[in-house]
Amino acid sequence: MAEKQKDQRQQEPQQSVIAKALVTGFTAGILWSGLGAFAYYFNFTEVSPASFIFRSFWQTDWTGTWLAEVLAVLIVGILSLGTALIYYLLLKKRNGMWPGAFYGIGLWAIVYFLLTPIFPAIPTFMELNSDTWVTTGCLFILYGVFIGYSISYEYREFNETVNSYSNQGRV
Repeated sequence: MAEKQKDQRQQEPQQSVIAKALVTGFTAGILWSGLGAFAYYFNFTEVSPASFIFRSFWQTDWTGTWLAEVLAVLIVGILSLGTALIYYLLLKKRNGMWPGAFYGIGLWAIVYFLLTPIFPAIPTFMELNSDTWVTTGCLFILYGVFIGYSISYEYREFNETVNSYSNQGRV
């Protein structure tokens, strides 16, 4: 069974860990901002991805439509490439869910405390209701755990594969 897995790994085209980290970042951005858009639609939160991306800069009718939400989710996916790259550069060697959870909490704090003045359509933290605090906090934590766990897993898996190949050469 182990030989079959090794053969399968050798047949798969090797993608670099950083490329997988970027794919993970894009996927995380799409997934969790999409869930954020649903949370906004069902009134779990007062803000949506389109609130940050579009409504803060343009007050037009289309920014309140589903098209704006879909475009905002795609833009968040693209912006998530940067957050995944930062995680890769700083925390890829950390194992477990806690580094990702703390990364998500840090991102949440940056967005809602430091960047709020940039987004006029977003109320200040104290003006938001507790449902928004909890919902967005949980979404950011899950986003961070998704990115963190995936990137650290791929990094560890890649290093184990490299080490096993280098150890085979010594036998």
